[in-house]
Amino acid sequence: MAAGGVASSWRRKKMTITIEQPQLDAVTERKVPAGDDPSELVLDGGFVVPDANAFGNTFRDYEAQSERKKTVEEFYRVNHISQTHEFVARMRADYGRLDKTEMGIWDCIELLNEFIDDSDPDLDMPQIEHLLQTAEAIRKDYPDEDWLHLTGLIHDLGKVLLHPSFGELPQWAVVGDTFPVGCAYDECNVHFKYFKENPDYHNPKFNTKFGVYSEGCGLDKVLMSWGHDDYMYLVAKENKTTLPSAGLFIIRYHSFYPLHKYGAYMHLMNDEDKENLKWLHVFNKYDLYSKSNVRIDVEKVKPYYMSLIDKYFPEKLRW
Repeated sequence: MAAGGVASSWRRKKMTITIEQPQLDAVTERKVPAGDDPSELVLDGGFVVPDANAFGNTFRDYEAQSERKKTVEEFYRVNHISQTHEFVARMRADYGRLDKTEMGIWDCIELLNEFIDDSDPDLDMPQIEHLLQTAEAIRKDYPDEDWLHLTGLIHDLGKVLLHPSFGELPQWAVVGDTFPVGCAYDECNVHFKYFKENPDYHNPKFNTKFGVYSEGCGLDKVLMSWGHDDYMYLVAKENKTTLPSAGLFIIRYHSFYPLHKYGAYMHLMNDEDKENLKWLHVFNKYDLYSKSNVRIDVEKVKPYYMSLIDKYFPEKLRW
């Protein structure tokens, strides 16, 4: 189906999609002190994490709405039971064909602009607001890293998996924390107890520390639970983006909280992963804390981001 057909179909049936997110504490800032090497990455670009969100509440405070706690827990119960190694391999094979439609990056952004993330306690604006707020906050602190600006803009585009034209996947197969499949589940995973109902939990092939992997094999060799992160990573990679490896790393692992919040699964990382993880730590605070009621003038900034899209992506992408 052509992009125009997807867009018009979406607008004819406008809907609000609820995206459940994990109940997590605020992410701890991680900074690498600057040394003598001028190329060493310093993880503090000057962005100040605000004390409160757009509503005056603590960021990611899911305790404020007790009904949401039950919904989130049910989301993770189904997610943890269903995200098996076999399921992920099948979804990657299916969606990796990229045969759903053809459209440009901005076309996809406009599709996401049709809904609001009702589970987000920090913002009640369309997705394009979050994408642009993330990108513009990064742009202010890292003006010379245009690839990072664009990464901020596109990191959540894989949520089009929720759209009817992409199979209208259930939320447990699109959003939420991600984690490796094919090896033991780390106990730092949110609502870890529900993994015990996953068939892989009891399979000796998959329930050891390394499972089907080996020490230092590299995260590119690891199957991650299926969702918008991995899908957008496949879209970008298979459409021959010229984003640096750190950009692709951010796209694929920005929901991998067990790694970038708790330091779990590092035994699977190689040296390139460890370097790219520094950039993911940079990105994460902008992703979480740039949300506000300050509206971005889309038409004003669109030419800049279109220039970056043209620089790093083809005009039309296979999805």
